[in-house]
Amino acid sequence: MITITIPKKLTQGEELVAIPMKEYERFVAFIAKKEVIREADVLRWSKEAKKLRKAGKLPILSSLKNLR
Repeated sequence: MITITIPKKLTQGEELVAIPMKEYERFVAFIAKKEVIREADVLRWSKEAKKLRKAGKLPILSSLKNLR
Protein backbone atom coordinates (compact mmCIF):
# COMPACT_ATOMS: atom_id res chain seq x y z
CA MET A 1 0.00 0.00 0.00
CA ILE A 2 1.32 3.42 -0.90
CA THR A 3 0.87 6.10 1.77
CA ILE A 4 1.54 9.78 1.20
CA THR A 5 1.81 12.24 4.09
CA ILE A 6 0.97 15.84 3.27
CA PRO A 7 3.04 18.43 5.19
CA LYS A 8 1.30 20.43 7.93
CA LYS A 9 2.25 23.67 6.14
CA LEU A 10 -0.10 22.80 3.28
CA THR A 11 -2.94 21.67 5.54
CA GLN A 12 -2.92 24.60 8.00
CA GLY A 13 -1.47 22.62 10.91
CA GLU A 14 -3.44 19.43 10.37
CA GLU A 15 -1.69 16.25 9.31
CA LEU A 16 -3.41 14.41 6.46
CA VAL A 17 -2.66 11.02 4.96
CA ALA A 18 -3.66 9.94 1.44
CA ILE A 19 -4.36 6.24 0.84
CA PRO A 20 -5.86 4.36 -2.12
CA MET A 21 -9.68 4.30 -2.19
CA LYS A 22 -9.73 0.49 -2.04
CA GLU A 23 -7.76 0.51 1.22
CA TYR A 24 -9.99 3.25 2.64
CA GLU A 25 -13.14 1.28 1.83
CA ARG A 26 -11.64 -1.83 3.42
CA PHE A 27 -10.81 0.18 6.54
CA VAL A 28 -14.31 1.67 6.76
CA ALA A 29 -15.86 -1.80 6.39
CA PHE A 30 -13.60 -3.13 9.16
CA ILE A 31 -14.56 -0.30 11.52
CA ALA A 32 -18.26 -0.81 10.79
CA LYS A 33 -18.03 -4.50 11.73
CA LYS A 34 -16.06 -3.92 14.92
CA GLU A 35 -18.15 -4.55 18.01
CA VAL A 36 -18.00 -2.17 20.93
CA ILE A 37 -17.88 -3.85 24.33
CA ARG A 38 -19.20 -1.64 27.07
CA GLU A 39 -18.86 -1.90 30.84
CA ALA A 40 -22.54 -2.83 31.11
CA ASP A 41 -21.90 -5.82 28.79
CA VAL A 42 -19.04 -7.07 30.96
CA LEU A 43 -21.13 -6.72 34.12
CA ARG A 44 -24.03 -8.59 32.51
CA TRP A 45 -21.73 -11.42 31.39
CA SER A 46 -20.26 -11.60 34.88
CA LYS A 47 -23.73 -11.93 36.44
CA GLU A 48 -24.68 -14.62 33.92
CA ALA A 49 -21.48 -16.54 34.64
CA LYS A 50 -22.11 -16.39 38.40
CA LYS A 51 -25.65 -17.74 37.90
CA LEU A 52 -24.35 -20.58 35.73
CA ARG A 53 -21.64 -21.38 38.28
CA LYS A 54 -24.16 -21.53 41.13
CA ALA A 55 -26.39 -23.80 39.04
CA GLY A 56 -23.42 -26.05 38.25
CA LYS A 57 -23.79 -25.43 34.52
CA LEU A 58 -20.53 -23.57 34.01
CA PRO A 59 -17.95 -25.94 32.50
CA ILE A 60 -14.56 -26.14 34.18
CA LEU A 61 -11.80 -24.85 31.95
CA SER A 62 -8.60 -26.81 32.34
CA SER A 63 -6.83 -25.38 29.28
CA LEU A 64 -7.22 -22.55 26.77
CA LYS A 65 -7.28 -25.19 24.03
CA ASN A 66 -10.72 -26.23 25.28
CA LEU A 67 -12.19 -22.84 24.38
CA ARG A 68 -12.35 -23.65 20.68
